[in-house]
Parts: sequence; C-alpha cells; structure tokens
Amino acid sequence: MSQKSRKKSSKTPSGSLTAKNKPGKMRATTQPRSAKTQPASAGKSAKTGAKPTSHKAASKRLKSSEKATKPNPTAAEAKSALAEGQKAPAFRLPRDGGSVVTSADYAGQKLVLFFYPRADTPGCTREAIDFTRLKDAFTSSGTAVLGISADPLKAQEKFRDKHGLRIPLISDEHHEMLEAYGAWGEKSMYGKTFLGILRTTVLIGNDGKVARIWRNVRVDGHADEVLEAARSL
Repeated sequence: MSQKSRKKSSKTPSGSLTAKNKPGKMRATTQPRSAKTQPASAGKSAKTGAKPTSHKAASKRLKSSEKATKPNPTAAEAKSALAEGQKAPAFRLPRDGGSVVTSADYAGQKLVLFFYPRADTPGCTREAIDFTRLKDAFTSSGTAVLGISADPLKAQEKFRDKHGLRIPLISDEHHEMLEAYGAWGEKSMYGKTFLGILRTTVLIGNDGKVARIWRNVRVDGHADEVLEAARSL
C-alpha cells in the first residue's frame, strides 16, 4: 500500500504541473492577439488625428490665399472719395515765379482747379490755353483759376512762356494735392498700367465746399462748361 500511495503521490505533482501549464499556453496565445489589436487602434487614432490637422492647414492656406488676392488700396484710391458737397482739402504749394499759393488765399471766392497730366503736351496745352482765353470771364464771375501738375517749377515756367499762359501753374511734385483731390491714380496705356495724373477739374464754391467735380476730362469745350457752372453758383 505504501508503494501505490507513493505512485499516486508522484502523479499528483505531475498532474498539478500540467494543470498549471494549460493556463500558461492560453496566456501565450492571447498575448499576440492583444499585440495585434494595439497597432490597429494606434493607426486609427493616427488617422483620425491627421484629419483635423490637415483641415486646419488647408483653412490657413485658404485664408492666406484670400489675403494675397485682395489688393491693397493705393493712396489715391483711399483719398479719391472726395465728393461734391464736402469741404475742399487745404493746400500750400509753389507756383510759377517762385511764390507760394495756399487755399486760404482764395477764401470767400469761387475757385477752379484743373489738374493736367504733363506740361506742354498736346491735350494739356489746349486745356491751359482755353482757360487762359476765358480768364477774364472767370474773373467777372468772381472765380479764380489754378492749373496743377507734378511738373517742376522750371517746366511750368517754360510751359507758361511758350504759350503765353495767364493762369497760375502750381507744382505738386510730391502728389500731395493731387492725391487729396483724387487726381492721382492708376492709368493704362499700350497694355501697361501705371500711376499718374488723372485729368480732373474741381469747382469750389465761395463757402469752401466742392460744388462740382469733372473726372476723366475731355479737353474740347471743357473750359466753357466749367465757366457756365461757375456762373450758376
């Protein structure tokens, strides 16, 4: 009996070992499955995380492209909002002969300002001659007339002497008055665009307010039209 009991006792440890080994095998088989599932979940989270970042990047690129397509307004565009009925901008600039002309010099009287692109060019010459021809008529209506361009004083004086002009010619080389009155802006010629003087005329009433504005002036008959407008004030 003792030998049989010994055999049974020797089997029970081996049986207990086999019982312990079975869970070990199950753990070994379940571990790789959990390992497989982990990269998949990580991949999904990586994909889901990539979508919002790409969306944000796309929205940033869209906003930057929108800013790039919006042109910045030029100084002339910002100041060209001068309208009839508004107070005329003040000015102080040199004129032919070397003296200085200011808006205060014409306080209480009507004033015509004609802005021309360049001295001694065909259209500008005709316009200046027409205003000179009507100078006495403007004076009779209580209206002074000034011509303004960006030409230097020497060019203005040469222009005056060559054509016998009797209208004061103002030199605005830094475009201060031109921009204030909306007479400086984008122009096009031969398929090219550039900034320059826009032929413009402004009539100011004796109250110091803008009574009339002519933009993109056509020279023929223009001075006569301005005289009629000055007389009607």
